[in-house]
Order: sequence, then structure tokens, then C-alpha cells
Amino acid sequence: MLFMMAMFAWVAGLLYDLSMSQFLAQNSEIILRLTVAVGLGLLVGAERLLVHKDAGMKTHALVSLGSAVFVLISEMMVQKYINLPGLSPTMIPAQIIVGIGFLGAGMIMFRDSRTRGLTTAGGLWVTAGIGMASGAGFYSMATIVTILVLGILTIVNILERPIRKISQDIDEYKN
Repeated sequence: MLFMMAMFAWVAGLLYDLSMSQFLAQNSEIILRLTVAVGLGLLVGAERLLVHKDAGMKTHALVSLGSAVFVLISEMMVQKYINLPGLSPTMIPAQIIVGIGFLGAGMIMFRDSRTRGLTTAGGLWVTAGIGMASGAGFYSMATIVTILVLGILTIVNILERPIRKISQDIDEYKN
């Protein structure tokens, strides 16, 4: 009886391994696209986390992943309903931009006569673009945009410091 149970477990494990490897082989392109979107979103979010912003790694990774998913859904719908008149592969990606705009608007705050959250909102918006590029399989574009975003968020921040100092000095001089 114990031997039969062990044999059953071995066969079940073998079938699981076969079905899992088959699943991975059949879906490798989708897995790659989604993984690239998450990885690049995590990179942008890590920079935001380093400068103590609310929307960090998880938020940017989720925005990028969600955008990639919707682009993949759009591609799959076009393949499935290719003969349906009026179906456009741009319908879903266009709505991603609107939805991310709404999410970004929620990040913008006006406090003490200052606007805060614009960079975070812009970062979420471009991270959605990174996810859309990854979801469409445009890996080079997604990677280049990620590098540019990280450059903007880090290098430009360094370049802004002296300008902010001059601006503060002018404000103090006026008062």
C-alpha cells in the first residue's frame, strides 16, 4: 500500500513536471514580456524609494506590469477577433494612458503654496509606457526609456540642487 502511494506521488510529480515545462515553453514570450516590465518598473521605483517618495518599487512595478498585461490583452484580442470590424489594437493602450493619468493626478498635492508629487506622477506615467513597451515586446525601447528615466531622476536631481540654492537665496534676499 505504501509502495502504491509512493508510486502515485512519483507519477503525479512527473505529470506536474511535464505539464509545468510545457506551460513554460508555451508561454515563454508572455513570461519574458511581463518579467521585463516588472524588472524595469522595479528599477524606476528603487530610485523613487531612495529619495523617500511615496510611490516606490511596488507601485512602479505594478504600474509597469499592469500596462504590459493590458497591451498583451490587446494583442490577444486582435488575434482572436481579427475579422471583427472596428476592432483596433490601440483601444486598450489608449485607456491605459487615461487610467494612469487619473492615478498620477491622485499623487499631486498642493500644500503650503507648493505643488508636490508632480515627479512621482510623471514617473508613474512613464513607467506605464515602459510596461506598454515591454508588453508589446519592444524590449530595447523599454530598456532605453528606463535608462533615460533613471538618468532624469538621478542626474537632473543633482543638477537642480545649485539652482534650488540660488532660488532660495533670491527668495531670502527679497524678504
